[in-house]
Amino acid sequence: MLNLYSRHLYVRIWLAVVGGVVILTLMANWIVREAAQAERERLAPVPRNVVVLDAQDTPIGTGKALRVPGQGLEFDVTLSDGKALTLRVAPRDRPPGGGFAPWRTPFGLGWMIALVGIAVALGVYPIVRRLTQRLEALQRGVQRWGEGDLSVRVTEEGQDEVADLSKRFNASAERIEQLVRSHKSLLANASHELRSPLTRIRMGLELMGERPSPKAREEISRNIGELDQLIDEILLASRLDASEADLGTIEAVDLTGLAAEECSQVNAELDLVEGTDTARLTVPGVSRLLRRAIRNLLENARRYGAGEIRVELGSANGFATVRVTDRGPGVPPALRERIFEPFYRLPGASERNGGVGLGLALVKSIAERHGGSVRCEDGPGGGASFVIRLPASAPAN
Repeated sequence: MLNLYSRHLYVRIWLAVVGGVVILTLMANWIVREAAQAERERLAPVPRNVVVLDAQDTPIGTGKALRVPGQGLEFDVTLSDGKALTLRVAPRDRPPGGGFAPWRTPFGLGWMIALVGIAVALGVYPIVRRLTQRLEALQRGVQRWGEGDLSVRVTEEGQDEVADLSKRFNASAERIEQLVRSHKSLLANASHELRSPLTRIRMGLELMGERPSPKAREEISRNIGELDQLIDEILLASRLDASEADLGTIEAVDLTGLAAEECSQVNAELDLVEGTDTARLTVPGVSRLLRRAIRNLLENARRYGAGEIRVELGSANGFATVRVTDRGPGVPPALRERIFEPFYRLPGASERNGGVGLGLALVKSIAERHGGSVRCEDGPGGGASFVIRLPASAPAN
């Protein structure tokens, strides 16, 4: 019951209202019972002994006096000679406005119940107000966020529906703020990256004259290829950021065949971890995207590594892994998370030929869209090792 009370706002509001009604009912019942009891005591006939005296104060008879409700006093007297007499005294007139008995209030029963109701309402108000203040705070936060302040977060207090709604709002606001920041960064960096090859193409066109040399043609062709690659990666990154975007048909993808085809393009060595069941190297996903992820890792190893590139496939605990290892300088531990950010490149690598800093960011997005992950670690014999981990398909019976 305590858990139900703490986790559900409607239970607390309902209990506060019910409690107020119960208190009001009990108070009204008590007032009515006290009033009825006092009225019965006031109206009940009370017999009293009376003595009749003559002019010389000699008793000439005895009797009893009774109070008759609504009729005043009544005396039944028996004289010493045996005669029975009855005397009645009319009730006295009450002054205008009357008085009131000790149990009564000067306002009457209806006003007394009204005052009790007001007292109960004042007592219940702080409870209900406390419950609704968090709703108002959430309303103000949502309003400010809707007006454009994406940094607004609301207080997460309690464990009920309002607290759950606040947590969900904060998580959604954080996600949207990150997406907006990512898109702004993507636009700013893309503008910068697009400007460089465009400038080189313009200069090449100005310098090559009427008869361009093969070298000038090659330079322009290389810059156009760089532009084409950049635009393609920017478009793919934008689609991967949009979770509702349709990126292709989900099917069973054989990582062994996929990796073998890509390794043959760059003369990389392909191995299987000892004891790996090739049937568990099939994962559900979009073949085109998974191929792009492996290709980006191989291209990254070719560009920044040195010498041999090795690809190793394995499976464990229901996950398939693709490990791409190079013999380059490696990645400092402090930067192994940042290298997956869009347009981030290691210090000293920004002037290298090729690459715009989106390759590894795409690998991370593709892995996460497939329910997996990617990480960077030290290679077994030096260099860097990038590991993609993807959930494998259930083996067929």
